[in-house]
Amino acid sequence: MSVTDPIADMLTRIRNGVLVGQTVVAMPGSSIKAEIAKILKEEGYIENFEVVDGDEKHPTHTTLRVHLKYLGERRQRRPVISGLERISRPGRRIYTHKQNIPWVLSGVGIAILSTPKGVMTGQRARQLGVGGEIICKVW
Repeated sequence: MSVTDPIADMLTRIRNGVLVGQTVVAMPGSSIKAEIAKILKEEGYIENFEVVDGDEKHPTHTTLRVHLKYLGERRQRRPVISGLERISRPGRRIYTHKQNIPWVLSGVGIAILSTPKGVMTGQRARQLGVGGEIICKVW
């Protein structure tokens, strides 16, 4: 089965995993998904992630496993990620200049951008003075 928007599929799998309290979410891997997971880890939204190579039957298929992060003990456990929103879609790309990079919840959340200098957070893009495509918002 092919997915027309793999990044939206990734965000939906993470969102659904958080809603049901899973600790690990697996999905088909790609380089941009790994970069997004790396940013989520650096910003403290997930525990860890790993890229697993394919098996003997499908050696080219990689799997991305995201270890979700929760706060508190078992009964009072709350997810760190409270929301994910896909902004730029295949049917409607959303680009921004360096002056117009959005703030997510007045700086509480992050915007993830794809820039000519790579995938990065909105704050890092402001520091480097580059704009790009707004991939998603996380809070």
